[in-house]
Amino acid sequence: MDSMIKTGIIELEEMEFYAYHGCFREENVVGNRFLVNISIRTDMTRPMQTDNINDALNYVQVYNLVRTEMQQTSNLLEHVTARVMDSLCRHFPDIEWLRVKISKMNPPMGGQMRNVSVTLER
Repeated sequence: MDSMIKTGIIELEEMEFYAYHGCFREENVVGNRFLVNISIRTDMTRPMQTDNINDALNYVQVYNLVRTEMQQTSNLLEHVTARVMDSLCRHFPDIEWLRVKISKMNPPMGGQMRNVSVTLER
């Protein structure tokens, strides 16, 4: 195995949640569908060598942390996106770089629009 490879990117794409984020009263009552995309750069040397799940970043834990934050209502996508990012960094201190993108599907904008998204990087 190539000893030069050290870091890699893990992506959890299009995790779907139904949640109640938004500034309008209707959004807090009716809710909406959200898609969450996570990209995590981390050192993969150990799991590449051992083939042991205990040495790898646990995708299930990532999903569960995102789900927990999505269940807490926020007015702004910026706020919930930052909470997701903070939670992941707190639970996985070995993260070297992180991108979190949250998309609100069919936002109430007074016209047709597929989604609106907020992306944060750290």
